[in-house]
Amino acid sequence: MSVTAIEGLSRDSGLLRRIGPLALGAAIVNGVVGAGIFSLPASMSQAAGPLAPVAYLLCAIAMGMVVTCFAEAGSRLPTSGGVYGYVNHAFGPLTGFLCGMLTWMASVLACGGIAAAFAGTVGSLVPFAASGLGRAIVILLAIGGIAGVNLRGVAGGAGLVSVSTAIKLLPLFLFVALGALAVPGLAAHGAAPPGDGFGRALILGIFAFCGMETVLGASGEVANPHRTLPLALFGAMGFVLVLYVAIQLVAQHVLGADLAHQVAPLAAAAARVSPVAGAILIAGAALSMLGWIASDILGAPRLLFAFARDGLLPNMLGRVSSNTHVPYVAIIIHSAIAASLAISGSFAGLVVASTLNTAGLYFLGCGAAWVLHRRGTQMAGLPLNLRILPLAAVLGMASMALLIGVAGAQEIIGLFAVIIVSTAIYFIMRFLADRRS
Repeated sequence: MSVTAIEGLSRDSGLLRRIGPLALGAAIVNGVVGAGIFSLPASMSQAAGPLAPVAYLLCAIAMGMVVTCFAEAGSRLPTSGGVYGYVNHAFGPLTGFLCGMLTWMASVLACGGIAAAFAGTVGSLVPFAASGLGRAIVILLAIGGIAGVNLRGVAGGAGLVSVSTAIKLLPLFLFVALGALAVPGLAAHGAAPPGDGFGRALILGIFAFCGMETVLGASGEVANPHRTLPLALFGAMGFVLVLYVAIQLVAQHVLGADLAHQVAPLAAAAARVSPVAGAILIAGAALSMLGWIASDILGAPRLLFAFARDGLLPNMLGRVSSNTHVPYVAIIIHSAIAASLAISGSFAGLVVASTLNTAGLYFLGCGAAWVLHRRGTQMAGLPLNLRILPLAAVLGMASMALLIGVAGAQEIIGLFAVIIVSTAIYFIMRFLADRRS
């Protein structure tokens, strides 16, 4: 295999590589373990019954193939935009732009959705924040405050993610510990009934492991990326698997057949152990939402920044602050769009399509990793060179294609609509660039 060495890409000029393995790993955990974990056990139980932990394990195998591809590709080409950068270099600017748009659209929709959910949680405790002006204020304070921290420097943004991840994980650890210790003292519960579709559980499980792609958007600011990126990816995703399985087992053990019918299963299970623990889990859900927004605003705006640096979006999105060295315009624009979506709530119908966007970009990312592996591409230090990479790429692509194939016709049409619109934007920007030249 020949080696293709490349110099630092122009899109990364002006950025500082200061994100270490702990901060990056925390950001990945934070991006993957979103607010959904506080309700996911019930959905998994509805779909797979007592086999839900098995579904998690099978999903982890499929996602393990994707993580393997991203770990090697990231070690070979650690650049702003993450997966967008890999695909752009492997397949050309059009395919790279499509991949980047899939990533960014899924991120901004999810950010708006979680901000709206956070406002709803606050509104359930403070009536003024339940609707209208109060709700808008809560959303603006949440997104605006986190954006403000990121505008002051990437180290502050990464630090906020690390702290919020620790705070978010504490109630989850408490849930596992209390459940495991208190189960022998609880009244026996019947086993959860058989689920209504193991395939549905696999779909839910796959998307429970999604989120790393947003954080990888900040790869152009990762220190020693050829070592940091693989270490953070493998460590974070392994941790997530253990956490998910432990939470599901405790929830099934405590609630039994009742698990499938719970709106807030972790809070309900914790409340059976202790009312105080139930209240802590509710607070943990709110903190989890804020932590996810922090992770999104750290990574997703870098996609807009990378597009602009590559001439695919207006130049202003590629501006870097001379004081803080962060892409401040991209951060502001991304945060403003997410806040607008959250306040309006008009994006709800697009959330399902955004999940298919993720499968599409994972498919492209696995293919790009295979191409970079065959070319021997390396940018910073000695990259991973895994012998199983070709097999991992094939299995990862097959898993994502199958996932898209089992979706409904409306969702698949929505995915193709995103691709068509993104393609149109690409050619319009190229046409304008040719006119200027």
